[in-house]
Amino acid sequence: MEGDKWMNLLITGGAGYIGSHTVVRLLESGYDVVIVDNYMNSKPEVIKRIERITEKRIKVYEVDLRDSVALEQVFCENHFDGVIHFAGLKAVGESVDFPLDYYDNNVVGTLVLLKVMEKCQVQNIVFSSSATVYGDKNQSPLVETMPLSTTNPYGTTKWMIEEMIKDVTYANPNWSAVNLRYFNPIGAHPSGMIGEDPNGIPNNLMPYITQVAIGKRDYLSVFGNDYDTIDGTGVRDYIHVMDLAEGHLKAFDYTLKHKGCHVFNLGTGKGHSVLEVIRFFEKATKTQIPYQIEKRRPGDIATCYASVNKAEKDLKWKAKFDMFKMCEDAWRWQSKNPNGFE
Repeated sequence: MEGDKWMNLLITGGAGYIGSHTVVRLLESGYDVVIVDNYMNSKPEVIKRIERITEKRIKVYEVDLRDSVALEQVFCENHFDGVIHFAGLKAVGESVDFPLDYYDNNVVGTLVLLKVMEKCQVQNIVFSSSATVYGDKNQSPLVETMPLSTTNPYGTTKWMIEEMIKDVTYANPNWSAVNLRYFNPIGAHPSGMIGEDPNGIPNNLMPYITQVAIGKRDYLSVFGNDYDTIDGTGVRDYIHVMDLAEGHLKAFDYTLKHKGCHVFNLGTGKGHSVLEVIRFFEKATKTQIPYQIEKRRPGDIATCYASVNKAEKDLKWKAKFDMFKMCEDAWRWQSKNPNGFE
C-alpha cells in the first residue's frame, strides 16, 4: 500500500468466487474492505468463511448495484479510496439464452456504480473484465492492443463496461482505472474453506471435474476432440485464483500512481488442453475422471492463452502457481465441501 496508508475499498460481488479470494488477500495485506453483494451468484456463508480465514470482521451490505438509492447510502456511510468491481452475471451459455438479463445486470449495474462513484468523488476503480472481449478472430497469445470483438452477450457486456470506464477516464482526468482481462480462473484458497461453488451444472471445466471426482456427476463431457491442438481438445490459459487475487492488489496499487484507463491480461501465458488438465488432476488427486467426447459447443475456439508481458512489466505481477497446485487446491476445496457452501 502506498506509504502504508490505511485504505478502505468497496468490493462489489465480494462474496463471489474471485471476489472472496481477493478480499482475503486484501485483508491480509492490511486493507479494510466493505462488500456489496446481492447473493445472486454467491452465498452469505462465504463471508463467515473469509472472517474465519483472516480473523477479521467485514462490513457487508446486501445491495443490488442497480438500486442507486441503496448504493448511494453505502457510499454515504463509508469513506472509500477505491472500488474493485466483480459483481455481475457470468455464464456464457446463459447469456445467449437471456441476453437482456445480462445487459440489465452487468451494464446497468455498472452504470449506476460509476454514477454514484462520480457523485461521491471516488475515482479509482479496478474492473473484472474477461478474455472473452478478444472474440474468435485473434491468434494467441492474446495481446492487450488487439482489436476487440465478442461472440456472446456476456462478452459484449464486459466490452461495453470497459468502454464506459475508458470514457469516464477521458472525460475526467482525475479518474484512474484498470480493466483486468482474466483468462480461466481455477483452484481455491489453500485452506479449502472457500472455492468455486457454481449454481446447477458447472459451466467451467474444473468444478465439473471436481464434481465428477466427488461422485456428484457420472462423467465429464469434453466438447470437441477435433480442434487443431496438441490432442484435439480445446486449449485454455488456466490461472490459480490466488494468483488472480494478487493481480488485483497490484492493479489497485497501479491506480494510485497512474491516472487514466489501463488494460492488463491476467493469465499464465501458457495453454493446457482439456485432456492435459484431466491428467494433471488425476495425478494430483489420485482419482480417475471418466469422460465422454461430445460435439463442439457453438462459439468455442480451439486455443486461447494470454500474453502476460505487460502485466509482468508494468504491474510487477506474475502467476506463481502451476497446474498441479491448481488441481490440488480445487480438490481440497471440493472434498472438504462436497455440496459447496450449503
